[in-house]
Amino acid sequence: MHQTIMGFRRDSDGLRGRRIERAVIRRVLGAVRPYRRLVIGFVVCVVAGAAAGAVPPLLFRSLLDDAIPNHDRGLVTTLAILAVGLAFAGALLSLVQRWLSARIGEGLIYDLRVSLFDHVQRLPIAFFTRTQTGALQSRLNNDVIGAQQAVTNTLGTVVANGISLVVTLSIMLALEWRLTVLTLLVLPAFIWPARRIGTPLQKIFRESMQLNAEMNTTIAERFNVSGAILVKLFGRHDREREEFSARAARVRDNGVRSAMYGRILFVVLGLVAAVGTAVVYWVGGSLAISGSLEPGTVAAFVLYVGQIYQPLAQLTNTRVDVLTALVSFERVFEVLDFEPAIADRPGAYDLVDARGAVRFDHVSFRHPAAVEVSIPSLEGPSVGIGTEASDWILDDVSFTIEPGEFVALVGPSGAGKSTIASLVSRLHDTTEGRVLIDDHDVRDLTQTSLHDAIGVVAQDPHLFHESIGANLRYARPTATDDELWAALRAAQVDELVASLPEGLATVVGERGYRMSGGEKQRLAIARMLLKDPAIVILDEATSHLDAESESAIQAAFAVALEGRSALVIAHRLSTVVHADRILVVDGGRIVEQGTHTDLVERNGLYAELTRTQLGHAVT
Repeated sequence: MHQTIMGFRRDSDGLRGRRIERAVIRRVLGAVRPYRRLVIGFVVCVVAGAAAGAVPPLLFRSLLDDAIPNHDRGLVTTLAILAVGLAFAGALLSLVQRWLSARIGEGLIYDLRVSLFDHVQRLPIAFFTRTQTGALQSRLNNDVIGAQQAVTNTLGTVVANGISLVVTLSIMLALEWRLTVLTLLVLPAFIWPARRIGTPLQKIFRESMQLNAEMNTTIAERFNVSGAILVKLFGRHDREREEFSARAARVRDNGVRSAMYGRILFVVLGLVAAVGTAVVYWVGGSLAISGSLEPGTVAAFVLYVGQIYQPLAQLTNTRVDVLTALVSFERVFEVLDFEPAIADRPGAYDLVDARGAVRFDHVSFRHPAAVEVSIPSLEGPSVGIGTEASDWILDDVSFTIEPGEFVALVGPSGAGKSTIASLVSRLHDTTEGRVLIDDHDVRDLTQTSLHDAIGVVAQDPHLFHESIGANLRYARPTATDDELWAALRAAQVDELVASLPEGLATVVGERGYRMSGGEKQRLAIARMLLKDPAIVILDEATSHLDAESESAIQAAFAVALEGRSALVIAHRLSTVVHADRILVVDGGRIVEQGTHTDLVERNGLYAELTRTQLGHAVT
């Protein structure tokens, strides 16, 4: 089992760490290219700031070796003025440097966040049916924020400290090469702790991110209306608390371990810096006593040692920060690199002036293997991901819907009715055969134009946690209030909306839970009518309506569907008795088709379903 991540392969033995890290770094650096002018400005500011920061020890040296021994008050004044000027210049450069680094970092993360959001919403439905919503939200939030901190803080620190180190070492070598060499002898002692601590911290961080994703999943599932109702009905509050508490405790423990590793690294680096400084004190002092060095040079070196060990310590810490930040980038790129199973083909073209003719040409379908449509880490740590396709759901299905024809799909549950409807709008792609609209293979059409031509009302329609008007305008953002009311009247729900205190501004609640099932469906029907599609798909769209509402909707459909092709899936056979043609689906095949009267007279499966529901053969 393999999954491509950032151009590399991931197998059951895990990620190839170093190659993945290098790949992530290359991609991050590549993403910086659009901001190269800001990067150049940032580097210039860093160099200038490092140069400004390297001058004060030289002023101190001049004070000790020249101004004080010679009693030169003018030189003292000049040195003081220069010190103040350098402080102001350093402060200004620091502000500009921080602004530039923030612009670069925030710009990169903006690009990353928008790209991730756009990419995810274009993934196929099969991806969402297997993915934990909370885990996906964690990638969009926690992981992107982790990447943001890395770019905004860590990378800026690396550049600034690296340049500062080079400038300071250059001056130190010019002053006294022997002390400089002694100063660098402790360099391995800075690198070794970071190597020892960086890997454990990376593992701790990866585990924490996964645990946070699991907690987000729990929150997303339990805190929506359906989940909250289920928890209450089963009285599972205490058990839910225990399970959530266990995950939160592991995050807490990882946080403590991470803090201790970080503190140990800080203490060790501080001890190494102290030893290096002591060596400079001893050797430099000895050379000054013997007359080989001026006292001012020794004093300047003591200051430079602090300036060189501080960036060394920060760079060492930065390596640890980079290792943990790479986990965030890796998790984000894992989603970005996941190719959509359904996408516009090269050369795809728009469907223009759709007439609404639909044709299934020997269509067979089965769901692809999970590994092709899902990311294992988003399914949960204990979920196995299959490598085999499903059994056949549709088997050699062929039929035609003429423009303006009303065709119904009926049959037992699991027969394949909803799958047929999903293939029309290309929520899935056929495994064999073709689906054509106006004689165009739907795979040759742009998805945007295809979806513009199709209106769907599902059995459980989704409404956003927004106003009624906003939900309706999702179909047509430019629609006027008059057009909204016209659609509401056609769906027989205008009186209800008019009776609400806030009318079109009424917020429907999450998933529309402030509305009844029938009211939600009528609003969804109004939204579909506002879209004005050439093809209408109704998937049990009247299943939640009472007899009076259903009668009103049927009357509205008689007018609203005129001139449009309609594919209606119904278990309630009374809603399709007047269909132009009824297709009876069983076991993934069309076993009967004809009008209601014809099918009842044949005394087949449709007649049996009719007798079961209505108690007699309706003619």
